[in-house]
Amino acid sequence: MFSIFKKEISSFFSSLIGYIVIGVFLVFMGLFMWVFPEYSVLEYGFASLNQLFELSPWIFCFLIPAITMRSFAEEMQTGTIELLSTRPLRDLDIILGKFFACWFLVIFALLPTLLYYYTVYNLGADIGNIDAGEVAGSYIGLILLAGAFVTIGLFASSLTKNQIVAFVLSLFLCFFFYMAFDFLSGLPIFFGKSDLFVEKLGINYHYNLISRGAIDSRDVIYFLSFMTGFVVLTKTSLERRKWS
Repeated sequence: MFSIFKKEISSFFSSLIGYIVIGVFLVFMGLFMWVFPEYSVLEYGFASLNQLFELSPWIFCFLIPAITMRSFAEEMQTGTIELLSTRPLRDLDIILGKFFACWFLVIFALLPTLLYYYTVYNLGADIGNIDAGEVAGSYIGLILLAGAFVTIGLFASSLTKNQIVAFVLSLFLCFFFYMAFDFLSGLPIFFGKSDLFVEKLGINYHYNLISRGAIDSRDVIYFLSFMTGFVVLTKTSLERRKWS
């Protein structure tokens, strides 16, 4: 697994992929955080990083599929997936190696945003007048959400040799699991009966709870179970080639 992780990380940073991902994320967040008046912290009136944690999931919906689309699609297109299979590596080792590499890249892209926290911390009328617990919880929620999106992207990439198809499918699934259950819970068929249960199936419900700074083990278990489920689906998808 570690050999795959190193190979993927080297691939990200030996090409422009890693730098483009980090650059695009930081440029978009910088514009929304400090430039666009509708979202700018400078126009917000009080010390808060809510914009960062509200906008990041939407940017991740596009950014993470762009990172993961090549993971298996490119391997299958070039035939290198067969070479990987001949090595003393299980499918699970390959999947986890790629998963942790993609997840690491997203977390690495988040690190410079700690500068936003330092800046907002010192911008308040009373220096330090910012809820550090809420910020910490939001970062943890964002990291877990990124992990969930990465597993979705890997699954989508394992289904096709076409990277564009993998990107579009991953984009759709990320949006679906992030927001669709919120809309479904509002349908008359669920309202007042099982609407809360349906809402809890979606990522957004658990992400919002963690982002308040109150980290509940049930929300962490949800994300870990979600990631495990998509890793299993990816493993099953890769095993199709052996069955066929």
